[in-house]
Order: sequence, then structure tokens, then C-alpha cells
Amino acid sequence: MLRSLRVVLHKTEKLRRLIPVSDLQWAKFDLLRTLVRRDLEARYKGSVLGNLWPLVNQLSQLLIYTYVFAIVLKVKLSLQGLPDNNFTFGLWLFTGLLPWIAFAGGLTQASGSVISQPNLVKKVVFPLALLPLVPVLSAFIESAFGLIALIFFVALSTQTLHATLTLLPLIWLTQLLLTAGLAYLTAGLTVFLRDIPQTLGVVLNIWFYMTPIIYPASAIPEDFRGWVFWINPIAAISEVYRDIILVGEIKHWSEWAVASAISATIFYCGIAVYKRLRPTFADVL
Repeated sequence: MLRSLRVVLHKTEKLRRLIPVSDLQWAKFDLLRTLVRRDLEARYKGSVLGNLWPLVNQLSQLLIYTYVFAIVLKVKLSLQGLPDNNFTFGLWLFTGLLPWIAFAGGLTQASGSVISQPNLVKKVVFPLALLPLVPVLSAFIESAFGLIALIFFVALSTQTLHATLTLLPLIWLTQLLLTAGLAYLTAGLTVFLRDIPQTLGVVLNIWFYMTPIIYPASAIPEDFRGWVFWINPIAAISEVYRDIILVGEIKHWSEWAVASAISATIFYCGIAVYKRLRPTFADVL
């Protein structure tokens, strides 16, 4: 996993000749790349499976939820182009779980990213804006390997790859804006309110079950269904993932547009709050 990551990151060096970005910005990007690589290396250092553990954890959640909902509760799901069986339900479930795992995992770790690095915070020259981004990007990269496995199983089941897969980078942008915006907000507030990470855990538990991930959106009462999609960006993101990977047709364009607007607003507000609080971090820590 890390070897593939190094290859991808090494290729970004060639972009310097094509993108008009200042040397200072490239220096920050290089530093961020190094921090993300070190974070991924440190997470599972010394373990036998190493960085395969995220994929194992994702697949274990898939098996548990598939067993509970498809076998025990016998939830039925029919998707065009896919056979009507428990394996199809597993693919549908895993597709919705992947963006949530990256979102919740990155946000949870980012909330403590500033208070866990007091030495870096007190360095005058260190760009503190990078700290919340490191766990967000690490969680996103880890989920990408689950995404590769998902696409493989979908191709194996349907004997086809949808052209809509080329739209994945667009939904990734929406997802990263939402996660990074909330990461900046919670990381900054945690310096002053140490209850934020614990509160975030409770909020994410509620948020998860209020999002149509382990149950179809059709199960939500029609009077509330529209509100769930319009005010819950992660719900729209999960559904668009399913549209892109499983259906091969975007059926939630308007929800995606609203989710993108909300995510961009959250990112702007989150980074604005973080910048406003940043000068006092060193004094508090």
C-alpha cells in the first residue's frame, strides 16, 4: 500500500512544471505529503498485515451489516443490472459505507490533531493549517483501497465497468471539502473545549443512523426523505457513490449540487474559524 502511495506521490513532482504555483505552496504540499506518509507508516508499524488492516476493518463491517440486515432481518434490495441476492446487498451496503468510513475516521482523528502536537504548534515557522488535513487525507487514502476492492467485485458480478466511474473525482472533492471543513472547526475548538472529541463521537453515532447507509432511502417516510438529502451532505454523497459505481447513472444530481454547496460553505467557515483561533493555540497548549 505504502509503495503504491509513494509512486503516486512521486509522480506529482512532474506537475510543478505545468501548474503555476509558488515555491512556498509547493513546499507546504511536500510537507503535507511527508506528514501523511509518516502517519500511514506509524499507524500499523510492527503489525503483520501492516496497512492492510484498514481494508480488513472495512470488510469486517461489511460482513457484520450484511449478516444482520440481509440474512437476519431479510432486507430486500433490487438494483438494475445486479442479481437479487445477499451479495448484491453487500455491494450496495459497502458502497454507502466507504465514504462514511473515510468521513467519520478522518474527522474523529482530526479533532485532536492540534492538541496532540504541542511541539509543532509552538514552532513559529510550522504551517498549522496542515495539521487537521493529515488525518483527513490518511483516512481517505485508506478508504481508497476498499474502493478498489469494491470496483473489482462489482465488475466481477456485473461483467462491466460503468463509464460513470470517471466522475468519482468530483464526488471526492465534495467529500473532502465537507470532511476538511468540519476537521478544521473541531480541531480548533478542541484546543479550548476538550469535550469536543467525546461529543463528536456521540454526534457521529446519531448522524450515522440518520443517514441512509445501512437501509435504503425508500425506507424513510416520504415527508422527511427530502429533508434528509437536502440538509445531510453525507447522505447525498453516499447515494451518488451508489449511482456512480453500481447503477451507472446519476439519479441524484440536484442533491449532489446542494451537498457540494453545503460542503464548500462548511469548508470556508471551518477554515475561517481555525485561522481566527490559531494565534492563541500556543498560549493555551
